[in-house]
This record gives sequence, structure tokens and C-alpha cells, in this order.
Amino acid sequence: MMTKDRFSGKHVFIFGGNSGIGLAAAEGFAAEGAALSLTGRSKETLNKAAAKTGALALQSDMADPAASAAAINTAVEKNGPIDVLFVNAGVGGFAPIGDVTEEFWDNVHDVNLKGAFFAGKAALPHLRDGGAVVFTGSVGSQLALPGNAVYAAAKAGLRAMARTFAAELAPRKIRVNVVSPGPTETPLFYRNPGITDDAVDALRAQMREAVPLKRIGEPAEVARAVLFLSSDEASFITGVDLFVDGGSVEL
Repeated sequence: MMTKDRFSGKHVFIFGGNSGIGLAAAEGFAAEGAALSLTGRSKETLNKAAAKTGALALQSDMADPAASAAAINTAVEKNGPIDVLFVNAGVGGFAPIGDVTEEFWDNVHDVNLKGAFFAGKAALPHLRDGGAVVFTGSVGSQLALPGNAVYAAAKAGLRAMARTFAAELAPRKIRVNVVSPGPTETPLFYRNPGITDDAVDALRAQMREAVPLKRIGEPAEVARAVLFLSSDEASFITGVDLFVDGGSVEL
């Protein structure tokens, strides 16, 4: 049975906890008693997130592995070893294959794959045995959406990477899982460089129609899955990719 204090006395660290799914998860962890540390690139949204959750907010770009390691070290000094690590920070980007440049590829992969790997690696010495790690994946790793090759490749790589994390950390009883959202109302909709408001609206309508439940998800709906996998309720679950997608992949 779910309790209201599943994370009381635990240190939860979130990469990308200042908006969207990360912020929704931060609010959930804080409400259940966690000592919370979170990162983000925007000082403004970090300050707002800290005010909402009481978190230690650290400005850091996950594309910079040294910055991720420094943020981990600062958080551990303040809040102690990490019980739950949520690697959520990500960037979007759509482009047909013919328009993909090396710069575009690197910008997406430096955060979504390389950045996620080195963020997780930096946390390894500071994770408590018996803890939990959750990575944010995407249904894009499974679905063939035109214009999504670069993002999909990064998230497919992350899925494979997370399974190896799970295998290597199993002797320490640390569970590692992935939560893969479907279309979700997050700032990623609005951050795609060069995309117009009309194009965003068209993309939203296209995604809504493609979801069997015929709607776009809310960040809190994904966050609830993150909290579940981070809690003792998921004590015998590791290596999974949990789709929170309104049936997009399975139906």
C-alpha cells in the first residue's frame, strides 16, 4: 500500500528538475519527505523550483560532464549520499534526415546520451547500496516518427545504456529503470529551434491523434511512474523500460 512518506529521510537527486516532468517529480518527492537536490540550466526556473520544493537547486548543464560531477559533489556535501537518482534532463529537436548536421546531432546527443551516461557515472560512488536510479527515455526509441531520427537514436542508446547500468549495479542492490513518456505537455514542445507556433500546434494534434487514449499526457502522470520505480514498492523491478504513453507503443 502506498504511503505518504516513501522518501522520508532519503536524498533524491534530479538532473533536470526545474521544469516539466522533472519538476513534477521534484514536487512529488518533496511531498513525500525527500531531501531534494536538483539541477537545471535556467537560474530563473531553478529559483522557482527551489521555492516550490525546498530543494537545493544547482545550476548545471548536463552537456558538460564536469559540471554534472561538480553538482553531485555539492549536493552530497549538503544532503549526504544519494538514495534516488533521477536522470531526466534532455533536449528535443526535429529535422528530416537530409537536414541533419553534425552540430544538430551533437547538441542532442551531448545531453540525451553522452550527458546522461556521465551524469550517472558521476553519481556511482555516491549512491547508497539498495538505492534506485531512473532515466528518462522516450517512446521515440521504439516508434518511427519522421524527423525524429537524431532524438530517437539518442534515446535508444540510453535504453541500452540503462540496462548495462542495471546489470553492473545489481550486486549493490541498486535498481536501474527507464521511464519512457509518450507525448507529454512539457517545454520540449516549445524548445525545438526553428519550429513555429503553427508547427507546434500541428505536431501536438498529430501526436494526440496517434495516442490510443486520444490525448497528450501531463507531467504529473509520468512523475507518478518515476516515484513508483524509485520507491520500495518496486523493490523487485530493475532493467525495465516503463512506457507512460497512453498505449502508443503497445496498442
